[in-house]
Amino acid sequence: MSRPRIALTTGEPAGIGPELCAALAGRRFDARLVLIGDAGLIAERARVCGIDLALRPYDASRPDTEGADELEVLHVPLAAPAVAGRVDPANARYVLALLDRARDGCMRGEFAAMVTAPLHKGVINDAGIAFTGHTEYLADTTGTPQVVMMLAGRTGADARTTADGPWLRVALATTHLPLSAVPAAINRESLARTLRILDHDLRAHFGIARPHIVVAGLNPHAGEGGHMGREELDVIAPVLDALRADGLDLEGPLPADTLFVPRHLDGADAVLAMFHDQGLPVLKYATFGHGINITLGLPLIRTSVDHGTALDLAGTGRADTGSLIEAVDAAISMARARRTH
Repeated sequence: MSRPRIALTTGEPAGIGPELCAALAGRRFDARLVLIGDAGLIAERARVCGIDLALRPYDASRPDTEGADELEVLHVPLAAPAVAGRVDPANARYVLALLDRARDGCMRGEFAAMVTAPLHKGVINDAGIAFTGHTEYLADTTGTPQVVMMLAGRTGADARTTADGPWLRVALATTHLPLSAVPAAINRESLARTLRILDHDLRAHFGIARPHIVVAGLNPHAGEGGHMGREELDVIAPVLDALRADGLDLEGPLPADTLFVPRHLDGADAVLAMFHDQGLPVLKYATFGHGINITLGLPLIRTSVDHGTALDLAGTGRADTGSLIEAVDAAISMARARRTH
């Protein structure tokens, strides 16, 4: 049986992405992993970090059923020399070129999924390129009108070492917005689309026959019957009622401060938070730094680490590969589920 071919972008060249990707050489995956980045940079960072690495040049015509478990590299040259820990706007377009190559390969069926190592948004903007993040860039460049950001991770006391705890999945109704802009961004149409995307992709990519989704309110105490805000009464509850009538399994809107407890999470397949810092602090605390980011609604599968470039750790060999390993495992699992959906 052919193994799924997974594209892995190596991210910001001054950050920890290249060495995290190189460190995957010590693990076995039931997939072909193709690193996209500068081959010399990856080899140099592996050497500095003491990683035993032998890269095989990527050959698109090679059958996915053959070959030993080894990393392949699709070489994309740096625009300028990269120094660990020191970002350079000259390499901003190089970073975007990695994304473009992985995206295009997924769109034409060359890759079953793409996994992204962290990039540095600030240096891309410093290069004069308006850039909000991976999620928005992939949505714009694939012509996708709405996507959903979902972070996920295994929870439980042993999640860091055994990675066999239950999954917590937290999706967002809004993403990278100032808090003052959040209420106006939550309307009936966008919220209904978000929930339909979440329900669809949990079925298609995770094999969940009828997802149970728990929905947070926006205001403290979910508005307390309109005394602390009317968004729950005017927007959220009517949308949930309409979608329940269409067969979606939805619970809420619930107060966010009491939502993340076993009574609601046991049996839940995902939580929908109304804004970034309502749900993600809980997720990141509960998953011990092994969480991942998944973009739902795209015409391709994309997973990512849930951390940044960690410039202070670049080139030291001390960066934790846990989130990247989980992101690769999730991409493989989602690719297989998509084959059978």
